[in-house]
Amino acid sequence: MGADLLSDLYWLIEKVISLYIWAIILAAVFTTLASFGVLDTRNRLVWTIGDFLNRVTAPVLNPIRRIIPFLGSIDISPIVAILLLGVLQRVITQIYFRFVMSGGGF
Repeated sequence: MGADLLSDLYWLIEKVISLYIWAIILAAVFTTLASFGVLDTRNRLVWTIGDFLNRVTAPVLNPIRRIIPFLGSIDISPIVAILLLGVLQRVITQIYFRFVMSGGGF
């Protein structure tokens, strides 16, 4: 039962990280389209989606924005966040497989 719980926890963490990466991608695309005037942020639905994406991604992107130097109108914080989350996924995968291969359990 312990191995099943560990596998389920690993699966859940992987899916949450993947969904968060997609949320960052969607937020970046949304912001780009809104800045070029393709999306009308005065529309209530469009504004609600943008607000949701901003609230979900801001806790990760804002600290990165404070660290990375300003590059004019280009925001590379989503790229950095996606790279860091990818590294986190790889680290979690390595820990999980080492734990499973070593026969570890609870």
